[in-house]
Amino acid sequence: MVHFKVLMLVRQSVRNLTILFLLDLWSVITSRCYTTQQMTKLTRDDVLKLAQLARLELSDEEIEAFSGELTEILQYVEQLQSVDVAGLKPTNQVTGLTNVTRADEVRSYGYKPADLLKQVPEVEADQIKVKRMIG
Repeated sequence: MVHFKVLMLVRQSVRNLTILFLLDLWSVITSRCYTTQQMTKLTRDDVLKLAQLARLELSDEEIEAFSGELTEILQYVEQLQSVDVAGLKPTNQVTGLTNVTRADEVRSYGYKPADLLKQVPEVEADQIKVKRMIG
């Protein structure tokens, strides 16, 4: 339910990716400068500073909209921070799926590296030389 509410808040925004980026920036700024009570209501200057850090040019209407939206998100984060999670195990996987891995074992396929390198067009320092792919 918690994740659904956060998603709904973010989806209401026209620029949801920008908001997530701004929240990341804001979390860095607030962790250094502000207490929780000070960051509840974002001012116009706060939004302008975040927009400057994100190199965004915002209109007056967008600044007002972002101020309200980001304030709502921060208030919800504040609410989440007040939840008592003592005794709960961290959840990083909810489907029960696990990675299928095998032990890293050296297998012999009956070929020597030198014999295999004889089959390629170009070799340099006992490695296959290929054409440059980037740049």
